[in-house]
Amino acid sequence: MGLQDVLGKLGGNRGHQGGIDNVQQLFGGGLQGITQTLSKNGMGQQVQSWIGTGQNQPISGADVQRAVDPQKLQQMAQQQGMSPEEYSKHVAQALPDMVDQATPEGMVPKQAGNLKSLLKL
Repeated sequence: MGLQDVLGKLGGNRGHQGGIDNVQQLFGGGLQGITQTLSKNGMGQQVQSWIGTGQNQPISGADVQRAVDPQKLQQMAQQQGMSPEEYSKHVAQALPDMVDQATPEGMVPKQAGNLKSLLKL
């Protein structure tokens, strides 16, 4: 399943654009919110692999659950008709490719606000 498909599941009737919005909202911000939240929660090595030019290291749905607000996760999962476990698994699947595509130069852009403007979907 490709990135657009996973984001489509996360975005429901708003499609992959809604998925991008939901991931940003879940982490409290754009690319910087995602990278900072994950790094502060012990996943800095994985985040750096996504930003860099090498192989992207995976994270798990459980990793996502530990990093985000459980109430926000529950609410977003419920909106898409999923369990928090299923929703976080999809988020974990999407994040490496999202961050990788948003950082093609191997670093976080200075204007790393909204991911929609950084992703070429």
